[in-house]
Amino acid sequence: MTDIDVLVVGAGFAGLYQLHRLRDLGLRTRVIDAASDVGGTWYWNRYPGARCDVESMSYSYSFSPELEQDWTWTEKYPAQPEILAYLQHVADRFDLRRDITFDTSVTAASWADDGWRITTDAGERITSRWLIWATGCLSVPKDPQIDGLDDFGGRVLSTARWPHEGVDVTGERVAVVGTGSSGIQVTPVLAADAAELTVFQRTPSYSFPAFNRPLDADEIAERKATYPQWRDAQRASGFGVPVALPTRSALEVDPAERAATYRERWDSGVLTAVTSAYTDIRTNLEANETAAEFVRERIRETVTDPAVAETLSPRSYPLGTRRPCLDTGFYEAFNADHVHLVDARETPIQRATADGLRTRDGVTEVDTIVLATGFDAVTGALLAVDPVGRDGERLSEHWADGARSYLGLAVAGFPNMFTVTGPSSPNVLSNMVVSIEQHVDWITDAIARCEADGVATMEVEAAAEEAWVTQTAAMVDQTLYPRADSWYLGSNIPGKPRVHLAWVGGIAAYRDVCDAVAADDYRGFTRQRADPHSPSLRTPRPVSA
Repeated sequence: MTDIDVLVVGAGFAGLYQLHRLRDLGLRTRVIDAASDVGGTWYWNRYPGARCDVESMSYSYSFSPELEQDWTWTEKYPAQPEILAYLQHVADRFDLRRDITFDTSVTAASWADDGWRITTDAGERITSRWLIWATGCLSVPKDPQIDGLDDFGGRVLSTARWPHEGVDVTGERVAVVGTGSSGIQVTPVLAADAAELTVFQRTPSYSFPAFNRPLDADEIAERKATYPQWRDAQRASGFGVPVALPTRSALEVDPAERAATYRERWDSGVLTAVTSAYTDIRTNLEANETAAEFVRERIRETVTDPAVAETLSPRSYPLGTRRPCLDTGFYEAFNADHVHLVDARETPIQRATADGLRTRDGVTEVDTIVLATGFDAVTGALLAVDPVGRDGERLSEHWADGARSYLGLAVAGFPNMFTVTGPSSPNVLSNMVVSIEQHVDWITDAIARCEADGVATMEVEAAAEEAWVTQTAAMVDQTLYPRADSWYLGSNIPGKPRVHLAWVGGIAAYRDVCDAVAADDYRGFTRQRADPHSPSLRTPRPVSA
């Protein structure tokens, strides 16, 4: 039995920074990750075209000014190899690997009176006073739900688990299933080499051009010189991506002026630019439609076949209520004679055969099938382990009607357990690195306070969790998000309860709430000293929504 102070699960952006911070407290900390090296999602997602949709000099740590100055990004939007190299550099620079166990998965975790009992797939048993899930929001691939894949005679690949040695599809017939972010990124790259490429699309995505390019020396130097101000702007923004704040409704401006504003923001190559152009795009369907139609016009301008353009144009949900994408040549790819689009909603995939994929129109014969079918977002990694909390309650039981948390940081009935970018935090509706740093700092400060005060357990009060669930749901209901079936709501996973998994109020407001909770003696938590005869450090009380 290994006895430690803190176990962190995951060695991506969150796990690496959490380890670094906990070392400052002098706590015996261990990180466990199923991968063979650091990187998290950027270790696994190596498919051709994999790239971040946040600019590189914003999608990076802010905790070390020296790191900011020493590392130089090469592109506006970093590709997977560069992000992975960055995280490997961080691990080396801060000597983090010595406390990380790779190629290992946590298979069970249960709460006892004095801490957590954890078991790994290597058979190791660990006792830890604190348990922190840094498993990422998009780390468990979704089951593709295509019958007969085992019968297929060619290769079946997943964008979420791409072979590290790479794949050559030159001269092959290739099928891509899915047109979310990974499908949109991989399609034009595969189209450049494949003899025939068929894309099966169930629900079209709104995608914006990235206008990616190399960074020049002057702009790198300027950003490095002004990093403190830029980081402040990130934290004060809605999504961790500073853009000009809107002041008017989309419906109160002249159509020509509105189109010019959308065009300017489209040309910026910033993911949130168009959806942030006016105050009511996320709350008013008529206002939203002005932006959505602008995007559809751009698709019609780009795709030469009107029928294909229409199939690629989203109409069943408002802009921004499903994850928008950034692309490099996605729509243009369909102008090539050897690239084909199948509307899988009108013509569903019935099953895989030995030769390819069957629909009602027959079999599309291919040599390679690429599954770009998404993830069991936010909760998938936690429920895969299904930790057992106080009184023997499993997390799956606590979440039977949908994921619940307090601040997205902790769950009632699961003492001394924290979730980095958990459900009902800004998580996927933010620049993840900005949110990760804020969560890790909050968690570390909370643990440090407990250590200083002789606290053995820190546990969310049920009333606080209920109030947070009510508050976040009410905020979502004021927006257009419920009008879409999306992985934001868990709708992509059969049987998953429909609950919006992200805080929609923006990261600046969220940070203020978290800071206020900490300042008010960790309002909403009960903190109990190690001596069972000592009173708790505060009296539980109702928490207002």
